[in-house]
Amino acid sequence: MDAAQIDRVRRFDRTVTERVGVLHDHYLGRGRPVGEARLLWEIGEHGQDVRTLREAAGSLLAPLDEDQRARLAAATAEVERLLTAATVTLDPVDPDHPDAAHCLRACFPELRERFDTGFGPARSLLPDAGELRPPLGLFLVARLHGEPVGCAGLKLPPGAPAEIRRMWVSPGVRGLGLGRRFLAELEARAARHGRDLLRLDTNRALGAARSLYRSYGFREVPAFNGEPYAHHWFEKTVTARPGRDG
Repeated sequence: MDAAQIDRVRRFDRTVTERVGVLHDHYLGRGRPVGEARLLWEIGEHGQDVRTLREAAGSLLAPLDEDQRARLAAATAEVERLLTAATVTLDPVDPDHPDAAHCLRACFPELRERFDTGFGPARSLLPDAGELRPPLGLFLVARLHGEPVGCAGLKLPPGAPAEIRRMWVSPGVRGLGLGRRFLAELEARAARHGRDLLRLDTNRALGAARSLYRSYGFREVPAFNGEPYAHHWFEKTVTARPGRDG
């Protein structure tokens, strides 16, 4: 039996268990977390060998043929991916928050490696922290299980279009739709601040980013800033809905 398939089923089980809240210390009002309660149930009144307990995931797959196991593994991988995506939160933070700094420290080395000219933050038109604080802007950090896994900033200069800056997603969580979630959240916040145009720029090395922007509704336009690392500039018309931004 394929060990990778067994591992995938066990990983899926852990993801579902966490997502439905059964890791709480007093699940369903009982005096112990569900993990302890489940282990006691598995052991039973007469006890169980540890090896037997470890083979529980394998027993789920035993009745299936290879094609069925492959289909089950693919299905559990997709459900696990979607449940993990649903676990990610987008939280407004101060741009000097340690989680924001963590994301930027991880982002800059990746840009240096991927850009054919390298990357130096001092050369870039990166906004300073004050431009990403209310009322001039905001900064979001994506967290998975409390750990920072992405960031994105929104500039809201008076009398000018809103602009997305410093958007980055950790390689470990790419494929969860987090980039699109950032775009949707920042667009909604720009609209609530009364903006009807949203802009961003990107480097020619970031092909996946360009594809994301186009699929989300951005159109490529002539350069609107002097960012030395940008080769493509995009904008999107949004419907302004002035109101309170939570």
